[in-house]
Amino acid sequence: MSGKKDGVVLLVGAGDAIGAAVTQRFADGGYKVVIARRDAEKSRELVNELTKAGRDVRAVSVDARQEADVQALFARVEREIGPIEVCLYNAGSNVAKPLLETTEKLFFKAWELACYGGFLVGREAAKYMVPRGRGTILFTGATASVRGGKGFAAFSSAKFGLRAVAQAMARELGPRNVHVVHLLIDAGVDSKAIHERMKAAGVNVAEIPEDSLTKTSSIADAYWFAHHQSRDGWTHELDLRPSAETW
Repeated sequence: MSGKKDGVVLLVGAGDAIGAAVTQRFADGGYKVVIARRDAEKSRELVNELTKAGRDVRAVSVDARQEADVQALFARVEREIGPIEVCLYNAGSNVAKPLLETTEKLFFKAWELACYGGFLVGREAAKYMVPRGRGTILFTGATASVRGGKGFAAFSSAKFGLRAVAQAMARELGPRNVHVVHLLIDAGVDSKAIHERMKAAGVNVAEIPEDSLTKTSSIADAYWFAHHQSRDGWTHELDLRPSAETW
């Protein structure tokens, strides 16, 4: 186990699905949680709800693609809230475009958000964790992290890259007692965004088989588990998928 419950969990790129579930799980577990996303106002309802329940949760705005913003975020959290024990990088843009319609701008933006932002956040987390000799750095991956699919040249390259960054970090930081974990979610996530995408494709969400999408609470539990592993049995990469998923 790397962390202490008087420490802080910093979630970067924490949206309303996975980010909210991880916030809930760690806040319920006694940690202070900081949600960092491009527009912190979007997390106001969640923060208010958890604060009323006695949890220590707050949200701040950050652009994870900007080095100065990321550095300022970490400095502020460390100075005003406490030592960061867990850092999750969850940002990414799941864009699907035919190759001939994939512009230079789209390709770069996909890489910049999923891979470059992950590098900036992971490096900054390491700057604080390594001197303390403890900490957990978490990265959210996807099917695209290991398989390039039709129409996913931009997204796959970004997720492949993030996985490589995470793996390199794990090999370098593990001996210094910083646990780096890449969670490969090989599934559709049971979320509002996925439901809307399925409806647009003509799928009746109410008729899909039970447990054919991965629940955000299951993802949050996986991160909780990874953070609390004993040092003699650390997992670097963990893959999650429903039992019905073809792989």
